[in-house]
Amino acid sequence: MNSPDAASTRAVATRCDTFYGGRFALLQPVGKGYRSGLDALLLAASVPADAVGALADIGAGAGAVGIAAACRCDGVTVTLVEKNPVMAALARGSVTLAANARLAPRLSVVEADILTARPAREAAGLGDGAFRIVLTNPPFYPDGHRASPDPLRAEALTATDQQFLPTWIKGCAALLAGGGRFAAVLPAAALPAALAACEGRLGGIRVLPVHARQVGPAVRLLVSARKGSRAPFVLLPARFLHEPDGRLSEFGHAVGAGQADISAGL
Repeated sequence: MNSPDAASTRAVATRCDTFYGGRFALLQPVGKGYRSGLDALLLAASVPADAVGALADIGAGAGAVGIAAACRCDGVTVTLVEKNPVMAALARGSVTLAANARLAPRLSVVEADILTARPAREAAGLGDGAFRIVLTNPPFYPDGHRASPDPLRAEALTATDQQFLPTWIKGCAALLAGGGRFAAVLPAAALPAALAACEGRLGGIRVLPVHARQVGPAVRLLVSARKGSRAPFVLLPARFLHEPDGRLSEFGHAVGAGQADISAGL
């Protein structure tokens, strides 16, 4: 008899992609859904290499952020949290890949929705205060944005209403232990909603603008905060991913190779 995961992964075509020069791999969808890239690796680079303890990757998809963090940080145990059964099945498949064999003992997958109420989260094994680090690359395109006709991709990228992102961040904050660290990758337009959601929950907010090139607006923001901190807001110097001719910058190359550590600023 086929397993539920086998049935779920057959719902989409997949391929195995390697990252960090082959140091880890992911099963990712082809033709449907969302495929992880530099956004995920940027977020993983925000975790100190010497970090220890429980780390949650919320909205994990196939597991790029969490598995990259586990690859960079030997002292963390990672829970990949994904509500979509197809993507959760891909995450479980990613954990079992031969390329991830050394990481697998520190990886687990929970099929759960961070937007549900506390009892439902706890029933799924996501207790309040259970994690030292929470990372998230949430669906951040606003309600009303032209969504993809592919439901799997639309779910990965698009908020369902104006309260989606604030509720998502509040759920992430609830999972953090006192002094625990939150980090998210977001577009600039999502910053006001993110800051409002952090109010009274997360402090010491630091924002790192990331530009595609040295000119033009930031394409992404890395937002970090700590639970219970009263430190002031800090806007960090911007970084850029590509040179004017389109080649990866030194920073972009380091992010893609797993050699960037931007945790000192964040």
